Amino acid sequence: MSVQSAAADVDVDLRQLFASLTRNWLRILAVALLVTGLAFALTWLATPHYRAETRLLIETRESVYTRPDGTNDNDKPILDEEGVTSQVEVISSTDILKQVAQKLDLSRLPEFDETADMPALSRLLVVAGLKSDPNEIPPEERVLTKMREKLNVYRVEKSRVIVIEFSSEDPKLAAEIPNAIADAYISVQGNANIESNSAATDWLAPEIADLSKRVKDAEAKVASYRAQSDLLIGGNNSVLATQQLSELSSELSRVRANRASAAATADSVRRALQNGGSLDAVPEVLSSGLIQRLRERQVELKANIADLSTSLLDNHPRIRALRSQLADLDRQIRSEAEKIMTGLMTQAQTAQARENQLVADVNTLKAASARAGDQQVELDALQREATAQRQLLESYLTRYREASSRKDSNYPPVDARVFSRAVAPSQPYFPKILPIAGAAFVGSLLLMAIVTLLQELFSGRAMRPAAGARFERIEQVAMPVAHEPPNHEPPDHEPPNQEPDIEDLGDRTAEAQTEPQAAAAAPATAPATGPATGDAVGPARRSLGEVEIDKAVEKLISSGAARAIFVSPEGDEAAASAVLVAREVSDAGLRVLLLDLTASGAASRPTLDSRLFPGITDLLASEAQFSDVIHADLYSDCHVIPVGNADPVRAMRAADRLPIIMQSLTTAYDLVVVECGPTDAQGISRLVGEGTEVFLSLLEPNDEVAQAAVELIESGYPELTLVTPVGYQTPRTPLPGRRSAA
Repeated sequence: MSVQSAAADVDVDLRQLFASLTRNWLRILAVALLVTGLAFALTWLATPHYRAETRLLIETRESVYTRPDGTNDNDKPILDEEGVTSQVEVISSTDILKQVAQKLDLSRLPEFDETADMPALSRLLVVAGLKSDPNEIPPEERVLTKMREKLNVYRVEKSRVIVIEFSSEDPKLAAEIPNAIADAYISVQGNANIESNSAATDWLAPEIADLSKRVKDAEAKVASYRAQSDLLIGGNNSVLATQQLSELSSELSRVRANRASAAATADSVRRALQNGGSLDAVPEVLSSGLIQRLRERQVELKANIADLSTSLLDNHPRIRALRSQLADLDRQIRSEAEKIMTGLMTQAQTAQARENQLVADVNTLKAASARAGDQQVELDALQREATAQRQLLESYLTRYREASSRKDSNYPPVDARVFSRAVAPSQPYFPKILPIAGAAFVGSLLLMAIVTLLQELFSGRAMRPAAGARFERIEQVAMPVAHEPPNHEPPDHEPPNQEPDIEDLGDRTAEAQTEPQAAAAAPATAPATGPATGDAVGPARRSLGEVEIDKAVEKLISSGAARAIFVSPEGDEAAASAVLVAREVSDAGLRVLLLDLTASGAASRPTLDSRLFPGITDLLASEAQFSDVIHADLYSDCHVIPVGNADPVRAMRAADRLPIIMQSLTTAYDLVVVECGPTDAQGISRLVGEGTEVFLSLLEPNDEVAQAAVELIESGYPELTLVTPVGYQTPRTPLPGRRSAA
C-alpha cells in the first residue's frame, strides 16, 4: 500500500509576524517615548556650541608699482591644488596655533585646559587612579589638543579659497580665534618673505664683492693680452692689421681699374691716329679743352669757306687761305691727340707701378692678419669670460638693489588675503533639540519594531508549514509476520493455527472502529501475557507487519528514508527500539542522528554518560546552538540530541520551530531517528516530512498498543510499521567514566 506524507518545508507567516507589532505596540511606543525623553533631556542640558568661519583667498598680491623690472604676473606661477592644500596644513600648523593661544591667553579658560577649573569629581577620579592626571601633560599641549578638536581648516573644492572654521562654547571666542589664525597666517607669510629678502641681501652682498673682483681681473687679462699681442683695435672694432689689409685691398682694386682704363683709352687713341680715323669717338680727346676750341675754329672756317664758295672760285686767294688755315687746325688736333695718348700711356705706367707696390703691401698685411686672427681667438675667449662675469655682476646688482629696497621699506607682498572675517554667531549649531529628539523617536520606533519582528521570527511563532507542500508516495517494505508462540491457544471463533482473514488496511481500520471488542479479542502475537491481551492486537500486528530491529534497519536503508519517527505507547522500555535502530543504521555506514523527545530522556540516557548535556529543549528555548546540543553516542558512530536542561514549558512555546530544526537536521544527516514516547498523531505532525517512516515500538501485545496503532492509521499513517526490541540486548544507561570505553 502507499500513502502521502507532508514535507517539512515551512514559510514565514507575514500576517502573524507583523501582527506582533500590533500586540506589542504599547511596549514599542513606551520605549520610543522613553528614548525621546532621554534625548530631549540630554540635549536640553548639553552645553551649546557656536561655530564661526573665516575665509582666505590665495592670489598674487604683487603690485605693478613694486614688481621688479622686466617681470609680470605671468612670470610668477599661481598655487595649484597641491599648493593650496599645503597652505591648509600651514594654517593648522603648531606654530600658528601656539601664537593664537598665547595671544588670546586660552590656557586660562577651562574649555581649553581642564586643569584651570577641574571639578571635584574629576579630582577624586585622578586621586583614585581611575583617570589620568591632565597635569602630567604640558599646558601648551593640552591647549593645542583642544584647539585641534574644535578647529577645521579645509579648501573649498575647485577653488583657491581656504575656510578656517572653529567651534566654541563662547560665541565671541568662536569668531576671534579663526580671525586670529588668519591674521597670524598672513603675518607668518609676510615675515617669511621679509626673511627671504634679508637672506637674499645677505647672500648677494659677498657674491657681488667677489664678482666685482673677478670682473676686474678678467678685463685686466683682456687688456694685457691685447697689448702683448699688438692687437690694436681700429675702426669698426676690428684689429688694425685686418682693417689695413681691407683698405689696401680696396686701393689695389681701384688702381688696377684705373690702369686698365688708361691703357685701353691709349690704345683706342693710337688706333685712331694710325688708321686716320675720327678722333671724335674717343671721350678723352673730346674732353680736352684745347681740342674743343680747335674744333670750334675748324667748324667756323668750314662755314666761311662754304659761304665764299658761293661767290668765289676754289683758286681764289681767300678760299685758298681759309683752306690752309683749316689744314693747320687738323694738324694741331692730331698733335694734341698724340699728347693725350702719351699722357694716358704715362698714367697707365704709373698705375702699374702703384699696383705692384700695393700687391707687395697686401701680401705683407696678409701674414700679419693671419697672426692677428690666431691671437684674436684667445682674446675673444678672454673677452667672453669677462662679459659673462660682468653680466652676472649686473644681474646680482639689480636683484640686490630690489631686495635691499624691500628690506629697507619693510614691504612683504603676501599671496593671500582675508575676504570674509568671522562674526560672533547668534545661534548655536549644537545641540539641535527638536531634530535630535525627532530622530531619537523615529530611530527608537524603528529599532523596537525590528527587535519585535526578530523575536517573533526566531521564536518560531511566525513560522508555518509551506502552502501546497509536496507529497510523495512511500512504498511499504513487506516484512514477515511474527509467528505466535506454540503455547498460545487460539480463540474459539478461529480455527487452530490459522490466521484471520485480513482485508485492506482501511477496511481493517473501520472494522477496528466498529467492533472494538472483537479487535480486542483478536491476538496478533501470543506472548506469555495471556490470550486476551494477545488477541487485542493480533489483527493489527498481522496487517501492519511486526518486524524485528534488523528488518526495520533493512527497510530504512532500502527505502532511503530521511526520517524515522518512533512512537512508544508502552513507555520508556519501548524506547529501546529507536536506540537499537539508530545504532544499527549508523554501523551500516550512514550518518545518523537520534533525537530524544521523551519527557524522561529514555532514548538518550543509554547513549550518554550524563543527563546534564544541553539538548532539544535548550535549542528550542534559544539557550544553545546546534553545535552545543549534538553529542556522540558512547557505543556507535551515531550522534545524539538529548532532552536537555531548559524549562520544558518555555521550550514547548517554540514547538513551531521543530519543522525548521528537522529540515536542518535532515540536510546534514542521512537519517534522523526521533523517539517521541507515548504520543499521538498530532504530536508527531510537526516531525513528519518528505521521506518519513513511522514506527510503533512494541514490547507486549495489549489494548494500549492496539489503540495507538489504530489512531495513527486513522490519522493518516496507514503504512505504520510495528517494531519490537524483544530478543535484542536492551541498551542500558552507561556508568560514569565509560566514555573512554566507547
